[in-house]
Amino acid sequence: MSALLQRLRGLRTEAGLPAHGHVQVRTPAVPAEVRRLLDVRAKLTRATPTPRSLDRRVPGEEIAPGLQFTEAYADWLAPPGVMDARFARIEDPIHGANLLHFDTETTGLAGGTGTRAFMIGAADWVDGRFRIRQLTITAMGAETAMLRTFASWLHRDTVLVSYNGKCYDAPLLATRYRLARLPNPLMELRHLDLLHPVRRRWKGAWENCRLATAERQLLGVVREDDLPGAEVPAAWLTYLRGGSAANLRRVANHNAQDLRSLAGVLLYMVGIP
Repeated sequence: MSALLQRLRGLRTEAGLPAHGHVQVRTPAVPAEVRRLLDVRAKLTRATPTPRSLDRRVPGEEIAPGLQFTEAYADWLAPPGVMDARFARIEDPIHGANLLHFDTETTGLAGGTGTRAFMIGAADWVDGRFRIRQLTITAMGAETAMLRTFASWLHRDTVLVSYNGKCYDAPLLATRYRLARLPNPLMELRHLDLLHPVRRRWKGAWENCRLATAERQLLGVVREDDLPGAEVPAAWLTYLRGGSAANLRRVANHNAQDLRSLAGVLLYMVGIP
């Protein structure tokens, strides 16, 4: 045993360590950013789950498990006949009966396959009245049913009307249809995106060309108690976790106003000489 101890002492001496005592092992310093992320993760892990709310009322009728459908009619402007859409760089006339205004409410703006639409709103004119239909997912597994139902509202002559829908809503839905292994019903349709003609005409004259600005400047619409867009994803996620549906109902009201404003801005643009 003494020979072994002597050998160990010799190895420690060769390594520049004292012959007796303990070796102190130093732990590499953790960068401040990594410590911050670890602290955030720990807080999320300890977070108290959202308490289940008694206010779980989502308007509409459940047409499939986890999918709510609403339909409402409003006297919102006179329906157009045949429209000259050259202001939107569409050469062929558009019949008002083929217009379908649409808008999605989503889980965020991050992009990629993780972003999904949890609400799709669509509006058209039926018998002279403005019809607003909305589909809302109240369970994660209902997305395919929502996509199928929305597809059934479209036909080959449908002309989509949106506000920044060419860059956001349509590509997002295309991704969701692809992930659901369903054909994309928007692919071959004409699409009138109002953001672009609004920008061409009023960029620099207004502070920005958001829909809220266009509806205020052109239609005199000033929203009250409107849920800020940044809070829309949280309203849905809170509901899924058992929380209140109050803000989810506000999202539906926000979406319906978007659809009314789409129609109003469109008719305003059509009437400009």
